Amino acid sequence: MAPTAIEPIAIKRARALRRNMTEGERKLWFELKEFRRLYGIHARKQAPIGPYIVDFVLHEKKLVIEVDGEHHFMPEQMEKDRQRDAWLGQQGYHVLRFTTGDLANSFDGCIEEILREVGAM
Repeated sequence: MAPTAIEPIAIKRARALRRNMTEGERKLWFELKEFRRLYGIHARKQAPIGPYIVDFVLHEKKLVIEVDGEHHFMPEQMEKDRQRDAWLGQQGYHVLRFTTGDLANSFDGCIEEILREVGAM
């Protein structure tokens, strides 16, 4: 499937999101950056994919990692997330979702789940 052109507005928004990551996203990003050195897997943060900007992506593994705050549990947002995950799935990506609580309370478990998903465990 041919890559979709990324709109300049999406690039600008992704750059702004990169500068304003939550504490959990920063901590996860610190770990994901090490995947390149440790496993040869390159991670990107706040990356545009088609019409969406995903929190993190490991393109070689077709893995998207999303960090969900409270608003993701509102019915309207849950439906948008479902549609987004379905679209990403159609592009060949698997989506892992962690809550901010997951990252705060079980960070090591989240990292282990990501490592299992990419075949590094």
